[in-house]
Amino acid sequence: MANVVWHKNFRILLDLTRDDLDHPEFPGLWDLIYATDRFYGRRGVPVSERDLQCGGVCRHMGVEAPMHLRMRGGRREAVHERREDEERHSVPMSDEHKAYQERILRTAHEGGFGGDSEVRTRVGRTWIQTDTRIQTDTLVEGADGRRIGWEVQLSTIDESGLRGVRARAGKAAKNGITPAWHTDRAAYAQRNDTHWTRSDRLPAHLIARNGDLRIVSGFRALDFWHCDTSAPCPCPHGIRRCGKAHATAKPRDVFFDDMVRQTAAGTIVPIQFRAGKTVHRYWVTDADRDRLDDLDGDDTRLSPERENTPATGASRNRPTCQPTLASPTEPEPPASAGLPAARPLLTALPLQAAAPAAETAPPAPAQRKALTSQAADVTSGLPAELIGLQQAADTAHRRLQQLDDHCERDIQRRAWLLAAEAVQAAVTRYARTKRLNRYEVEARLRQLVRHTLSTSGP
Repeated sequence: MANVVWHKNFRILLDLTRDDLDHPEFPGLWDLIYATDRFYGRRGVPVSERDLQCGGVCRHMGVEAPMHLRMRGGRREAVHERREDEERHSVPMSDEHKAYQERILRTAHEGGFGGDSEVRTRVGRTWIQTDTRIQTDTLVEGADGRRIGWEVQLSTIDESGLRGVRARAGKAAKNGITPAWHTDRAAYAQRNDTHWTRSDRLPAHLIARNGDLRIVSGFRALDFWHCDTSAPCPCPHGIRRCGKAHATAKPRDVFFDDMVRQTAAGTIVPIQFRAGKTVHRYWVTDADRDRLDDLDGDDTRLSPERENTPATGASRNRPTCQPTLASPTEPEPPASAGLPAARPLLTALPLQAAAPAAETAPPAPAQRKALTSQAADVTSGLPAELIGLQQAADTAHRRLQQLDDHCERDIQRRAWLLAAEAVQAAVTRYARTKRLNRYEVEARLRQLVRHTLSTSGP
């Protein structure tokens, strides 16, 4: 039995210990709900298909536990359909769970932050209100109004019984609470429904003491690198080298106490990191988060890496996949730096005049003629139109790298993207017409234009 019931259709919590079910704005609410449940019973509707679920321990643990109502000795009661749901209420909080709560609060207070356990916050009381109460194990009040809701999920139920985590985390985030779920089970830590962290399974006395407690899963260090010929990592887009900047998430250990304090201070933050078609949820430093936001907004240039204290002293090793980031304004290194030497015929090419800014947009349809009919460069065999479009795109790219104003960068970024799209479309048409390998045509075009620019000067 339980005293708090969740009504699925009305989406409100009902407190059976109160005459008005904690909703004085709805007179006769108990009579309506009880009569409806009795009607379902007489019609033989299964309890699992009715409107009521446990709104206490079961809901807090993410378990959907159907219930029905009854009257016993003039007292209102809500009864679980399954025995295992009822037994969940009789199982006390484990010593390990209590130790984690105590450690979180102690660490937060030592860092100058407030906090409390088993917090339930009122956020609304309307008939169709989606969120009526947000409950969290331990709530830490951080800097600048930041609130971190720690949820400790240990080995109490099997993985299939842990449901509703994403919904609970979403409700917490909607109401200004950053959800932080911690576990000692690898199966939970591999879930992608919220930001999980994991420590090794330890007894309560080790969790509670002041020694180092290490988080072994959930925290990442982002490694930023340029996808060029010197990068040791393969391109995540599945092509040879795209020339863009990418980020790789590297696992890093962090101390649990540092995690509690730095999430409250805002120096460790949650992110959603896309790897292929999968979106992972990790914790990273705020410096890595800012650089990732800049990379997602403009993959042509990485912001400079700022000095930042490490998240923990657990590991001071640098990422193994860390190519040196070259300045975007520097010319390409000569052949002596390790890059393949350019073809001799390319050095004799005259420098094409850079296209004006108005030509960074793709040509009008009326101006698009078949590339086979265009004049071709006698040395390389590539059409002059391809060379001109590539020069226009490179000019727009260099101009973008030289701007610092955010609005100007947005305008110039759009101009560069239009110019780059025009080059890609022209290369595709030419390679298809000549039955050539598109990648080789594009590589030869870029080598021709960019080597000519680097040898001829600005």
